[in-house]
Amino acid sequence: MQTVTAVAHRGDPYRFRENTTDSLRSALDLGADAVEIDVRLTRDGVPVLLHDDTLQRLWGVERPLRSLSAEEVRGLTAGGVPTLAEALAATGDSRVLVDLCGRVDRRTVERVLDAVRQSGARDRVYYCAGAEAMLAVRAADPAAEIALTWTSSAPPRPALLAVVRPRWLNYRFSLVGRELAARVHRDGCLLSVWTPDTRRAMRRLLDLGVDSITTNRIDVLHTLRTPR
Repeated sequence: MQTVTAVAHRGDPYRFRENTTDSLRSALDLGADAVEIDVRLTRDGVPVLLHDDTLQRLWGVERPLRSLSAEEVRGLTAGGVPTLAEALAATGDSRVLVDLCGRVDRRTVERVLDAVRQSGARDRVYYCAGAEAMLAVRAADPAAEIALTWTSSAPPRPALLAVVRPRWLNYRFSLVGRELAARVHRDGCLLSVWTPDTRRAMRRLLDLGVDSITTNRIDVLHTLRTPR
């Protein structure tokens, strides 16, 4: 089986609450090459790990994140929602894929990039989201590694690719077939996919030659790609 980058989706969410430091550490212990995290800003501009725009689903608090300061978030979740800086510290030297969630404006991008720089993590962090967010990242950091998330089987426009200069094209796994995989590689990009969780789906994608798989079941993926 060829080498594929194994990316843990929000850490190890089957064992620990997603986007927490425990979840990230567990995924790395299980063999993840990288962890994917969701990042949003608090009211006072601190990047923290949260996929949803409120704390309701994970923490039982029906409050929008943007209405809360970082200190309020810490209090409401007993410190369970880490800042981006804390997550980068918890992942050591491992790769981290930052998914910019929600409304992404220039302020969001600047705060996230600043936190990455201040953590000394620029060489191991890369970014994913749709075109608008990735255009903002590219404008702020010409050297950033980008995985452009694309939700259509139709290819991105060449003009967009020329500006964003993604290293990866990031597709929902169900969209990916042999023709799409060949086209992505022919256009000079690496192909990443999200988020297959069954062995059958993972085997199909490995057979197609994808370069990276983001999954909630990092233990399963690690087993499939490990030669016996």
